[in-house]
Amino acid sequence: MPVFEYSALDPHGKSLKGIMDAESALAARRKIRNTGKFPVTIRELEESTSKQPGKGFSLPRLFRRVKPAETAIITRQLSTLLSAGLPLVTALDTIVPQMKAHAFKTILAQIKDAIVEGSSFADALADYPETFSPLYYNMVKAGESSGTLEIVLARLADITEKQQALNSRIQAAMIYPIFMGFIGFAVLAFLMTVVVPQITSIFEDMNQALPTPTVVLISISSFIKSYWWALFLLGILLFILFRRFRRTEKGRYYWNKAQLGFPLAGNLAKKLAISRFSRTLGSLLANGVPMMNALAIVKNISPNVLISKAVENAAEDVGKGRGLAQSLGESNIFPNLPVQMIQIGEQSGELESMLGKIADIYESDVEISILKLTSLLEPLIILVMAVMVGFIVISICLPIIEMNQLVL
Repeated sequence: MPVFEYSALDPHGKSLKGIMDAESALAARRKIRNTGKFPVTIRELEESTSKQPGKGFSLPRLFRRVKPAETAIITRQLSTLLSAGLPLVTALDTIVPQMKAHAFKTILAQIKDAIVEGSSFADALADYPETFSPLYYNMVKAGESSGTLEIVLARLADITEKQQALNSRIQAAMIYPIFMGFIGFAVLAFLMTVVVPQITSIFEDMNQALPTPTVVLISISSFIKSYWWALFLLGILLFILFRRFRRTEKGRYYWNKAQLGFPLAGNLAKKLAISRFSRTLGSLLANGVPMMNALAIVKNISPNVLISKAVENAAEDVGKGRGLAQSLGESNIFPNLPVQMIQIGEQSGELESMLGKIADIYESDVEISILKLTSLLEPLIILVMAVMVGFIVISICLPIIEMNQLVL
């Protein structure tokens, strides 16, 4: 159903703004008048998100996707307004007109209408799985059941903000090495396709035996200059095939297994996964979600198949009466530190707070690991560049040196 943004006047002449769904602009105008308001302007919003979004990739869907940072901001605002005593529908009415993102504005307007029609907040969120994760839905559901929705929303905002802050720090740390690698690749491509052919063309006219490095350099340069388009198409083809293979169950398993085995990067990926596991599970348990349901949610949102399988096996063992720490320790995926801390949390009855401490520890370790990784990548990129440029320089200088010796 189309969604309309409107401005209206109440019986006292006060200007109001809001969003509603209606079959047409005329129906929206009638709907506003039925509430005792006088419509001034009505504008249809672009239909940006349906209740059952299709899977697959498209550019419109990519640009209309709701960002996690937007979700965190709205969650924080809702928590603040609910804590101030405003009803949920009134809080949504206050927030929606101030939003700039039309996609999220439409979603929240439809959620508000679903609540007005009798749905719970959690059930309304369930219609938008691409925007609100299973963690978000289940925590809101638990908050509604316990009457602590504003507290749950504040915790959800904390979780989302911490994840966004960590992701931002990781991206900021990786920008410089990626930039250096791109510049290095561009410089080498320019040397091999423009500079080297012009210089080596002099040697080809001399009818003289060239040194092996020079012959290798000329061959590589000629191949790249003649078949760069084939190399480009081959790179795109390999990228597409890799993406399709990674989407399969078998391909995802082998890729995730390889990720955990990479030097430095594998350890970083494992720490990130354990941090997310601990933060999510601890938040769910702290908000009253049963252990079995919480483990099922964590399993579904885990980015790594191996960790997801370990959590699934742990859930089966917990269902049989075994401890969570014992089962996770047998998976050979979780290190000793989180396993021991979970065991202490189970024995002391403070599992939720212990999981939060695990997440804090591993988030700090991730930041340290990122600094170590970038400190190694930068000199490594410079070294590779130096070796390749040095090879080009030596290959060009060797024939010149030999010619000088012949002249002398």
